Amino acid sequence: MIDFASVRIEPFRPIVALAFFAAGILPILPILADGGTEARWRNPGADRDPIALFNETMDRGAFILALEPTAGYLRSVLEYLRVPTESQILVFSSASFQAKLIDQENPRAIYFNDDIAIAWVRGSLSIEAAATDPGSGVAFYTLDQSAAGKPRFRREGSCLSCHQSQRTFGVPGLFVLSASPDHEGGGLVSDHRTPLTERWGGWYVTGLSSGFRHLGNRTGQGWLQSLYDQFDRSGYLADYSDIVALMIFEHQTQATNLITRLAWEMRTGGSEQQLNDAVNTLVDYLLFVDESPLPNRIIGTSGFRERFETLGPFDRRGRSLRQFDLHRRMMLYPCSYMIYSKAFIALPLAAKRLVYARMRDVLNGRSKEPRYARMSPSDRQAVLEILRDTKRDLPQYFGPVSAVEPRARINRP
Repeated sequence: MIDFASVRIEPFRPIVALAFFAAGILPILPILADGGTEARWRNPGADRDPIALFNETMDRGAFILALEPTAGYLRSVLEYLRVPTESQILVFSSASFQAKLIDQENPRAIYFNDDIAIAWVRGSLSIEAAATDPGSGVAFYTLDQSAAGKPRFRREGSCLSCHQSQRTFGVPGLFVLSASPDHEGGGLVSDHRTPLTERWGGWYVTGLSSGFRHLGNRTGQGWLQSLYDQFDRSGYLADYSDIVALMIFEHQTQATNLITRLAWEMRTGGSEQQLNDAVNTLVDYLLFVDESPLPNRIIGTSGFRERFETLGPFDRRGRSLRQFDLHRRMMLYPCSYMIYSKAFIALPLAAKRLVYARMRDVLNGRSKEPRYARMSPSDRQAVLEILRDTKRDLPQYFGPVSAVEPRARINRP
């Protein structure tokens, strides 16, 4: 249902990756007729993703949604789910089941946090949601925008025809597509490994930089600080489609897919080689090993960066994995904040142990592969220290843990 349009499925090279998928080396894991994953893989309470909890609250009458003339329930839904309006990103490519409603004058708006994405199209009868199900991946829902009856999200298994595919490593997930210039014929899946010059075809992009061009915005347009003069903005909750928010959304969609892939390989009895591949790919992704360097400084204009950096958690020195660099690379410290996500926390214990062991070997220099040479000793040490202070389940071989809660002071570079 939510098609988040954009580029490459690395660390494999693109052609090699497609060959792997075509050969069936990365299988699509089974789905039951009701849209759920194989029952024996699920953890107790796995269905209690944020949308499932939302429905329980609505059923009890504990929260009342306000229906606005153009935006419908959108603002109230975001308020309840604690999804910031600064996260708004806008896509106008036609890769969507609501393609007839979407164009450059009426882009689809997506709002997100670590665990949920909400999509809204002006003129649509429904709001879409994709929520991390800690036991099985991403679950998809729609909410009827009519005023009749009790508002309730409905599970949509049909979304998996697109959202459990080679683009998501065979598990229920999200992806971002960079559409071709004519916005037809599909696109390329993008994340932090994709050069910025190949990203965001079919998306609006607001922000500042220089010396390069991405594929976003209307053909021939340069950098946009806001969208105030691009289309009728009635119903939209912000004047931006922030470049930093886009970069974060790309990163976390693929991180969630890779975490889910490892969980499924573990629960379905994958071979030792399959598990090792899943662990190594996830660890490399979390440590930004194959990140494409930024060609110049990136500046967001919506306030997303500032809000995101307050979320923590912070170590005893005020450092956080949510702090941005945005000069040479995306994050100041090369380890993903998705290590705190519900999806990662829900990994089977044996899988998590494998991830931590591999991460330790990379960070302490035991892994000698050339691709790790780009990680400086100071970066490795900083990541180790932050993890020791902020990850309560970190194995003892990482050192002592003394977690510091969010809202600490941010040390900027």
